[in-house]
Amino acid sequence: MHIDSGAHLLDQGIPLWSFREDVAIESTEVGLNILTRWGEVRIDRPTAAIDDSLHRMTLGPVALTNVTDLDWADLHDVFRQLPGCVVRSLGLRNSASPLLSATPVTQNARFELPKLDGTQVLRLSRFAFLRDSAGEMTLESPLSHHRVVLHRPLASWVVSALGRTTTTSEVARVVNVAEPLVAEIIAYLVAADMVVHGEEGEALAPAPRFGEDSDPALVTWAPHDLLFHSRSRLGRHDAPVGAGFSGADHLPPLPVVKPPPAGPRFPLYRPDLDAPTVREMTLSSAIEQRRSVREFAEDGPSAEQLGELLYRSARVRSLTDAVGAGLVPYTVSERPYPSAGSLYELDLYLTVDRCAGLPRGIYHYDPDGHALTLVNDRSEHADELLDNAMVLIGATRRPPALITMTARMGRLSWVYDSIAYATTLKHVGVLQQTLYLVATVLGLAPCALATGDDEVATAAFGLDYPAEVSVGEFVVGLPISR
Repeated sequence: MHIDSGAHLLDQGIPLWSFREDVAIESTEVGLNILTRWGEVRIDRPTAAIDDSLHRMTLGPVALTNVTDLDWADLHDVFRQLPGCVVRSLGLRNSASPLLSATPVTQNARFELPKLDGTQVLRLSRFAFLRDSAGEMTLESPLSHHRVVLHRPLASWVVSALGRTTTTSEVARVVNVAEPLVAEIIAYLVAADMVVHGEEGEALAPAPRFGEDSDPALVTWAPHDLLFHSRSRLGRHDAPVGAGFSGADHLPPLPVVKPPPAGPRFPLYRPDLDAPTVREMTLSSAIEQRRSVREFAEDGPSAEQLGELLYRSARVRSLTDAVGAGLVPYTVSERPYPSAGSLYELDLYLTVDRCAGLPRGIYHYDPDGHALTLVNDRSEHADELLDNAMVLIGATRRPPALITMTARMGRLSWVYDSIAYATTLKHVGVLQQTLYLVATVLGLAPCALATGDDEVATAAFGLDYPAEVSVGEFVVGLPISR
């Protein structure tokens, strides 16, 4: 790839400094109070040059190299008191916008520019990812304490050239830009942990080694898994987290229970919760006797048994009105298993192969009315779902019944920022455990699945992807020896 950028006349960048947008400065009689997302920092009696520099940095990226009487040692001492606050940008002469900016997203962010030579082996980290954010390309990584915004196409061209093992000299040739400027751009990317360099002494050929490819702490992670982990926990990003109700100002809340679809309706058995079960046992006994069963009897559980399993595990006990941000009303529910904010975004679909009292087919469970609705009686869809489950658990016979959990993600994301999907997976786990324990008490043979086919589920259940997606599976049968 050769890009005739017309930028070959550019040979050197300009270092720029600024504060994060959430930093504010208050002047006092004895100095400055600097307000940051990490807390308040007091700078006592700064020199006029440092006072001027810090105030200018609140306005956007500025070149501080031309500030008169600025003591750089004193300025860096101030910066050390403000970890996670200083944005480092690279600009061009006679240009209003920088090429790129490295914004700290944690208080542990450290930024040290390396010195690179034209032969050093380089590559974009396999954990780095590029996305659009507010109309600009943004480079992020779960290993980085920075977010790099690529303001100008030139910076994006350099990043694209780093998608394979290369050198600074080769990148400069590919993008047709002077090597000193390319080296500065790459140095900023290395300092932000977006670009990695080969181990000392490594050459471009035949197969240079990079530390992240052999680090035992990293090789066990798939990039998307580590990204998901870092974005669903505090500490490695600066996005809002928790019950922010970010959707409340422009979206109505989803209903507390998905409206039952059209189709034949089958009311389910409601057990007397005060009466002893057929196999009454203590919680400790249920936990100790819980097992994953992968081979089932030829006969399947009855409709009454499935009804009792669902009633004790997933029915709606009660509905309650709640109020969100901006006094927006919404409804929550109470059910046997826990759910963050009592939101209960999970829905259940039953694929029944053999069950006394229920025709073979695919059903939606109404947890409020405690009933099943037949939504699909096509054999090919039921066959595929059941065969997938059989293979995944290593069985030799199709399971009698498959419970698929789907999530209406808008039900959670309407309230929770950043953690909606991670929370859904936790809900899948607690619902699976509840099903396990109840099935054990009822003498059924249960087994949770490790995964499922999202496309098959979407077609079989008629889901509106990705507004509703499959997230978990659980099979139920009868033990071979009863």
